[in-house]
Amino acid sequence: MFSAIPSSSTLHPLGQTSTSTTAGELIREGKAVGAAFYCAFPTRLHYFSKIIPDCMCFSCILCTHFGLSLCRSSGVDWRRMLRTCSRRLPAYYLPRSNRVRWNSKGVGEGVPYKTLKEQVGEQAIKVPASADVVVVGGGSLGANTIYHLAKMGATNVVLLEKDQLTAGTTWHTAGLVWRLRPSDQEIDILNYTRQLVSHTLEEETGISSGWIQKGGLFIASNKERLDEYKRLMTLGQNFGVESYVLSPSESKDVHPLMNVDDMFGALYSPGDGDIDPAGFITSLTRAASNKGAKIIQNCPVTGIATSINDFGVPFVTGVQTKYGEIKTNCVVNCCGVWAPALGKLAGVTVPLVPMKHAYVVTERIEGVHNLPNIRDHDSSVYLKTQGDAISFGGYEPDPIFTDVPNDFAFGLYELDWDVFAAHVDGCVNRMPILAETGIKSTVCGPESFTADHKPLMGESYEVRGFYFGCGFNSSGMMLGGGCGRELAKWILHGSPDLDMFGYDIRRFAPSMTNNNRWVKERSHEAYAKNYALVFPRDEPLAGRNMRKDPFHQVLLDAGCVYQEKHGWERPSWFDKSGTGTEVFSYDYYGSYGNEAHKNYPYRDKLEYDYTFEFTKHHDIIKEECLTCRNSVAVFNMSYFGKFYLLGPDSQKAADWIFSNDMTKADGNSVYTCMLNKKGGIEGDMIINMIDSEDGKSSVAPNFDGRGFYVTVGGAVATYCFEHIRKIVEDKKWDCRLIDLSEDVGMLSVQGPKSRKVLESLTSSDLSNDAFPYLTNKIIDIAGHKVRAIRATFVGELGWELHIPKDSCVPVYEALMKAGAEHNICNSGYRAIDTLSLEKGFRHWHADIRPEDTPLEAGLAFTCKLKSNVDFFGRDAIEKQKSEGLKKKLYCFSVDDHIMLHGLETIWRNGECVGFLRRSDFAFALGKSIGYGYIRAPEGQVITADFAKSGKYQIESIGNKFDANIHLQSPFDPKSKRVQGIYD
Repeated sequence: MFSAIPSSSTLHPLGQTSTSTTAGELIREGKAVGAAFYCAFPTRLHYFSKIIPDCMCFSCILCTHFGLSLCRSSGVDWRRMLRTCSRRLPAYYLPRSNRVRWNSKGVGEGVPYKTLKEQVGEQAIKVPASADVVVVGGGSLGANTIYHLAKMGATNVVLLEKDQLTAGTTWHTAGLVWRLRPSDQEIDILNYTRQLVSHTLEEETGISSGWIQKGGLFIASNKERLDEYKRLMTLGQNFGVESYVLSPSESKDVHPLMNVDDMFGALYSPGDGDIDPAGFITSLTRAASNKGAKIIQNCPVTGIATSINDFGVPFVTGVQTKYGEIKTNCVVNCCGVWAPALGKLAGVTVPLVPMKHAYVVTERIEGVHNLPNIRDHDSSVYLKTQGDAISFGGYEPDPIFTDVPNDFAFGLYELDWDVFAAHVDGCVNRMPILAETGIKSTVCGPESFTADHKPLMGESYEVRGFYFGCGFNSSGMMLGGGCGRELAKWILHGSPDLDMFGYDIRRFAPSMTNNNRWVKERSHEAYAKNYALVFPRDEPLAGRNMRKDPFHQVLLDAGCVYQEKHGWERPSWFDKSGTGTEVFSYDYYGSYGNEAHKNYPYRDKLEYDYTFEFTKHHDIIKEECLTCRNSVAVFNMSYFGKFYLLGPDSQKAADWIFSNDMTKADGNSVYTCMLNKKGGIEGDMIINMIDSEDGKSSVAPNFDGRGFYVTVGGAVATYCFEHIRKIVEDKKWDCRLIDLSEDVGMLSVQGPKSRKVLESLTSSDLSNDAFPYLTNKIIDIAGHKVRAIRATFVGELGWELHIPKDSCVPVYEALMKAGAEHNICNSGYRAIDTLSLEKGFRHWHADIRPEDTPLEAGLAFTCKLKSNVDFFGRDAIEKQKSEGLKKKLYCFSVDDHIMLHGLETIWRNGECVGFLRRSDFAFALGKSIGYGYIRAPEGQVITADFAKSGKYQIESIGNKFDANIHLQSPFDPKSKRVQGIYD
């Protein structure tokens, strides 16, 4: 009846046991045994740390040593026992959680895969003298990157692994592949990985790449979660991902061992599965070697050699190893949790945090073989079918931060059950048979996590030629194929094919990546919320108040509810019921001994957006929008990027970098795009041609030659700044790019009454003749010198006021006082998003992205094709113009009173032709609208006749609604309002 247990306090390697006295004998002696938490599953005992007299946790002994049947016969609630164990055992009995199980005979027993550790013999290590690209790290991303580089024709490429392939984190990964995500780019990436591992690699090498297709189930415990899944299913249709929304009973048919009593439904994707890491890496590196790439193991990198270019920027010149230096101008950091160490060798900051991440593997379960994997988001757990067993784990609220030794290769940590216990109830609830099943092994290893739970990719802005391919948040296996493909294109062609901004290191400002507190807080929150419902407008609570403009406090006092972008606090909407809502310091959701904020109004207001229906503050945003349309509104847009491009070659630079005409006279302002060589849009912005001034103000610089003032959306400011800087450096032009985003505030005054408000504060002539649309000049506002730009992002008469930092608050206060008689109001970015969509103005990284051209996006007017001035991407645009468009952006409206958020599928004559990139409710039109690209089912050229001839529907949350297509913006299609013409 009683299990034999070891009496020694020695920590045994996983899988080893020793025998001595029995639990019954110990109980008779009045002693208790402290055991690892997983021993609470009674059919398997691995080891015990020590014997503790006078145990206070008798239920632990019952659960651990008497067996489940005795617990049941005694009427004891075994789940309560496990919770008791999780609270008490770690504090008194468990081994220290930072203890490491180094590579030993026990390693293979801990992980349900073979490793490549035993398969590589001794080899004479010789590094090449030079290489075009050196990839560092032999895990998923390193192997995928070297494979795709070789596949694209690069033969002089090398992969260096300090130990052996799969060492570090890859060898013990769970390897799950779930393709349905709330991002079209990620679905594309995941789809490609699946194709690569399920077909391509085995066809190329004859080696099994380790793909096991068994399907995947997403579990919904409430309506909101099922609505989220319906959105994913809808988007997946555009990429051929087969999926179905199932009822609880249908879910039971698919997975008979699953409890469905508390389910609302499920999303089933039969094409999902998982990957064996050893098979995947072997086939990738074999294929790369066959194509000429060099794979060198047991070769640690000891240094990165750099030099300084003519602009004072470091660039890579070589990779130093134990066996010699490889001359190269390109190194790719695929080192996972060790990525910061490699970055340090080059002087590059790598903003990721290593944490312990774990799963456990059960004993054999009858009937489980090849059942679908399960992701129960509401319980924050997953259950993976592992042969005839189950692996399960998840994302807990208090993950353990760790420092990983440099020589850590095939090691694991002892599992801290006090942390992992958070997953047990959820897993057992979903698969009750786990309550009667022993635990065979535990797997706890280091993983790298980032501030937004997205990878770090692209070229560093600190050192040229240093590329990121790291920070994959335990998803490196399933994202590896698609990301390796895009990273290889990035390196070889200068840019990826997909829009990778969400992964690009340039999505973060240097002030964010260099702030350890910000990185740690945001990485924790992103980890803890990884399985949370993904609502379109959620906001973080961690890492806030990083970048605040001069208006921050005065707007907070006016009721501002802030949102975060690029580290900035920018206005979201205004609560007129009282003062603003302060963002508190991060409480780690009550973990690590922190006290969770109990009365937190800002957090409560964020919950207004936790719906796919109309929000609680829908009418507040409506009032802000309609006040702008009917009177005047003030928008704080200070987070915008603001740069000067100055110097002898500034005209050359502007002509080449910007697609529109940059030869206009000083005082003009031009809306333009920046393109890549494929003609894709790398950014859109307003370029202001400026006169040289006295230099006494940040808005009035003194310079020789031509001057350009660049204003661009703040979320992409670093991205655009680095894009411009890189081209200037590559072309060796004599000009300066100066960032003054922190030194200049920006207020946008918009609406029919905007001219009247501003005229009361300045002596400057603001008439259409004296100050026409898209011009700029220095004027006085309430006695303060500002640069005024006649421009709008909401489709109204208005001006942007670019204000020196010290003048910001006085100018704002003067505006609000002067506008009181015109019912002036503060408005935030929720209103801007709606108003801009209503007018048809494009948002970069939504309506327009690097994979979209100006011709496709309806922005042909931004390309100076009628001139003989060359610009970056011109050849691709001219070629596309001659061949015709295969996709085109159009506006769609739905008369039904529904809320659209973006990612809804577009149906034309019953066929899927695209999805909405961006959607919202248009208050001036009284209906929901959205913009999306459509493609012809047979791939033919898209024309206006084709667009107009179809019958359209928009699918939202599984329902289809009749839709209208608009070839122009349905609001003010002739743009009279921006000209100040109000009929």
